[in-house]
Amino acid sequence: LPQHVKRGDLAGVIGTVTAVAGAVGAYTYFSTSSKHCVKDYSSNGPVAKRIASVTPYFPFKGIERFYDIGGFLKDPEAFQLAIDVFVERYKDKKIDCIVGVDARGFVLGPPIALALKVPFVMLRKKGKMPNAITGKEYSKEYAGNDSLSIPRGSVKPGDRVVVIDDLVATGGTLVASVDLVKTLGGEVVECACVVELKFLNAAQKFKEHGHDDVPIWALMDESILTLDGLKSPDIDSTGYVDDGEA
Repeated sequence: LPQHVKRGDLAGVIGTVTAVAGAVGAYTYFSTSSKHCVKDYSSNGPVAKRIASVTPYFPFKGIERFYDIGGFLKDPEAFQLAIDVFVERYKDKKIDCIVGVDARGFVLGPPIALALKVPFVMLRKKGKMPNAITGKEYSKEYAGNDSLSIPRGSVKPGDRVVVIDDLVATGGTLVASVDLVKTLGGEVVECACVVELKFLNAAQKFKEHGHDDVPIWALMDESILTLDGLKSPDIDSTGYVDDGEA
């Protein structure tokens, strides 16, 4: 031991380090399978589980488990991890622009686009944006029909595009998004979401609409989203009512 460190002091330091390691040990972000430690950004992997741990579900819009990404948006570390996942995934894919779906894609898409140094394009609901091209009507994930619009000239023929949304359920919204990008001559490299509800099989809807060339990738699925927003002691849900609108 260095002469200036007493044995009692060292024991205290070791105890503190052990306690801190225990506090963060529930989430090991790194893979040591290679010579260098790298964060594990795989689907349902350690980073995904960290984000899922602060992503609650509520009964909302008549749906028993409506997943609320507002949970991880309030956690700066988790939010940053979510952005890092997509930046890492697409940084070497020669992406020309990020297209975000109204409305939560507007939260996730811009920081990803900025990190990749590519334009961000909004897909908005019909009638919300000037000089736009509106696609065909589609059935919304939960109820009713809608249409999406894309700015005229925002995607050029041959552009490699990633479509970003928070969650894919039945796949209707993403199908409409892919339709619009392809209408402008863009190539959809991938549709990317934080959450995919696997049991609804969005890939089948892609196939039915001729988009089986477009992969869907999600950071996590419902199997690791176990935070009940009404039961968690860390979430104030006093007086909660389902006031969701389709």
